[in-house]
Amino acid sequence: MTSVSEGRIHGGAVPLITRGPLRTTLRAGDGVRIEAVYEPCTAGAAAADGAAGAGTAIVLAHGFTGSADRPAVRRAAEVFAQRAAVVTFSFRGHGGSGGRSTVGDREVLDLAAAVAWARSLGHRRIVTAGFSMGGSVVLRHGALYTAPGVREEGGGRTEAHGEAHADAVVSVSAPARWFYRGTAPMRRLHWMVTRPTGRLVGRYGFRTRIDRRPWDPVPLSPVEAAGRIAPAPLLIVHGDRDPYFPLDHPRTLAEAAGGAAELWLEPGMGHAENAADESLLTRISDWATAR
Repeated sequence: MTSVSEGRIHGGAVPLITRGPLRTTLRAGDGVRIEAVYEPCTAGAAAADGAAGAGTAIVLAHGFTGSADRPAVRRAAEVFAQRAAVVTFSFRGHGGSGGRSTVGDREVLDLAAAVAWARSLGHRRIVTAGFSMGGSVVLRHGALYTAPGVREEGGGRTEAHGEAHADAVVSVSAPARWFYRGTAPMRRLHWMVTRPTGRLVGRYGFRTRIDRRPWDPVPLSPVEAAGRIAPAPLLIVHGDRDPYFPLDHPRTLAEAAGGAAELWLEPGMGHAENAADESLLTRISDWATAR
């Protein structure tokens, strides 16, 4: 798994904001094919007339072993679409996308391609909302892909970053640091990612193709990324019954953001999109369209 910080977005001409669902194949910055689905805001005429969410698209980044067509992702997209247009996609190695999963490294290129596609459809404002692995990816993407005119430390960005940046970021059930093995579910996940037998289980049991190569170099960590997202608004959401990552993870992320992040600790919530109920998803979409 080779760490990257930027790449050019590949894609053809697409129409401006469409009235119906649209499914396409995008090209990430390294050429990997990414399946993506666009769904317009179901508020219909109200959104077109300038209600909250008009012009906004939420790009939904699923968790590890998920995909654009998994029921939990579809449910989240349906709730988000009540407030804004929604782009869902499958990370590399998942669903109908090509390539192999790098478990949060090169996936930032997949998200960038989806964000750039949403802008090409005519949306003026893009909010990324990621769950678990997707939550770590939206944090890293928010740190690496900055809006035009926002100067990064150490130099500028490629032209692709101007169209692929997020205007606000929502990270749900994300880890604060890499290589965490403090819970039984995370130890099982590390076995699946690092062992040949585990990768076979991932491929045939979870329909997820996993890259066997280790990260080189190790990508920017979620906690480091959280401190670099401002001035874009950041929302961190985490359940107090998350079996993967205990509450020190979201608290560390919020602390790293230096007070610029909003932190929601959800009573009784488990992990990621499977545990996010309609009420929480509605509150997230309300936050996304109000910023």
